[in-house]
Amino acid sequence: MQLQKKGIGATEGHARLLADSYRRWMGRELIGLVPDRGVWEQLFEAPKIILSHGTETDPVLNFGNRKGLELWEMDWEPFTGTPSRLTAEPMERAERDRFFEAVTANGFVDNYTGIRISSTGRRFYIVNAIVWNLIDEEGAYRGQAAAFSEYRFI
Repeated sequence: MQLQKKGIGATEGHARLLADSYRRWMGRELIGLVPDRGVWEQLFEAPKIILSHGTETDPVLNFGNRKGLELWEMDWEPFTGTPSRLTAEPMERAERDRFFEAVTANGFVDNYTGIRISSTGRRFYIVNAIVWNLIDEEGAYRGQAAAFSEYRFI
């Protein structure tokens, strides 16, 4: 897997936004962060899948950690240029859209299960994902993120 860190999701600030927003909504840490290491590196190497998208009209993925890139079978650059709706099959997209509207309204959902598809067409269930809104220090909405450890190929 090739990693060329470019764009919003490649910044330490974005990594902190992911971790801080998660803590704000869930009242616990996304992962156990080591103080002397960068947050971006720790999220990228985390043992769970972590990804996020921005606030575009058709939101584009802007972060995926190593495990996420492997699951979606993509390198950093194509992954972070992909509209997030394309991670679901066309027949699953309406359900996905309704779900993300609920996350926007409520701030987070902590038990999402849904079908996704990799870049090569491999289908899988994500199980018990936590999805949360990204809110910066000024209270501005910056997108949404998801984290999960469990998935099953179908």
